[in-house]
Amino acid sequence: MTLRLSLANPAQNEELPRVQPWRGLIHGYRRYLPVTDQTPVITLHEGNTPLIPVPAIAREIGRQVQVFVKYDGLNPTGSFKDRGMTMAISKAKEAGAEAVICASTGNTSAAAAAYARRGGMRAFVLIPDGYVALGKLAQALLYGAEVLAIKGNFDRALEIVREMSQNYPVTLVNSVNPYRLEGQKTAAFEVVDVLGDAPDWLCIPVGNAGNISAYWMGFNQYHQEGRSSKLPKMMGFQAAGSAPLVTGEPFKHPETLATAIRIGNPANWHKAIAVRDASQSSFNAVTDEEILHAYRMLASQEGIFCEPASAASVAGLLKVKDQVPEGATVVCVLTGNGLKDPDSAIKFSENNFKQGIEPGLEEVAKAMGF
Repeated sequence: MTLRLSLANPAQNEELPRVQPWRGLIHGYRRYLPVTDQTPVITLHEGNTPLIPVPAIAREIGRQVQVFVKYDGLNPTGSFKDRGMTMAISKAKEAGAEAVICASTGNTSAAAAAYARRGGMRAFVLIPDGYVALGKLAQALLYGAEVLAIKGNFDRALEIVREMSQNYPVTLVNSVNPYRLEGQKTAAFEVVDVLGDAPDWLCIPVGNAGNISAYWMGFNQYHQEGRSSKLPKMMGFQAAGSAPLVTGEPFKHPETLATAIRIGNPANWHKAIAVRDASQSSFNAVTDEEILHAYRMLASQEGIFCEPASAASVAGLLKVKDQVPEGATVVCVLTGNGLKDPDSAIKFSENNFKQGIEPGLEEVAKAMGF
């Protein structure tokens, strides 16, 4: 006798419905993007990142306010930059480009390198020497970028790459490239798709100011189609040591531990001011101490590990919490994964790290406080 084992329930003969796999944001939102059948889609299946409720943050505000974080640190290279880069690299490939270039504080370099190499192109990256988190530098190098560290800040690096793209056969893929913002606007679509409407507030870290401009573009596009009933207030937050949009003057020597937003003269300055005015909102500065408080709070109370610059959105929300309307829905954008900057996580953690413990039961129990 031969025994036949079946994993299926014999009482259920119906085939289970097949879940359609996510194939990246160009596929998911093609009708809203400037692509054609001739566009070669270079994708790592980016997008579709979670919108996570954060009750501990909401309790700090009270008044029945709901708070969510849009955790774009779960994109393929660990930051929101992948959204814009799938578009920028796909369009560069369509135009016949063989090389791309960008200036970066880290995340752009990682995304540009990953997508360019996937598309069979060379990637050149200019970074400010000594001011890029090691996790991001490691990514760019391993992806195969040709990394050039200059003795200057991000703003000078951006000036150089803009000139390079005008004089040499390389395509610029910083956020001044309009296709970058087209890709990044899809995050706003996803927020509305999940919530069923636009939030009352969107809180977002602001560095080069491309992302806040892209979100506003996305919210407006959905609103014009009747897919949302309102537009959010776009609350932008910068680090106090690098807050040109708050003070109204460029910072020649920006300083902050939130290296991803350490930018003294944002390339999308005028776009960001237009967003602020159109959404009747404001830009505010948060100190490094306030950023670190939110950074640790997100990790220790919500289980969400973001890079320090990402926490500026939550730090800002907590700073202006008395301005939040009762019962409002707030979304805070977390732009990058915490593993981008492991040195900061170790340096600024307030938890004990006990070392040199003898490998015995009593010794371990004693170290645990038993």
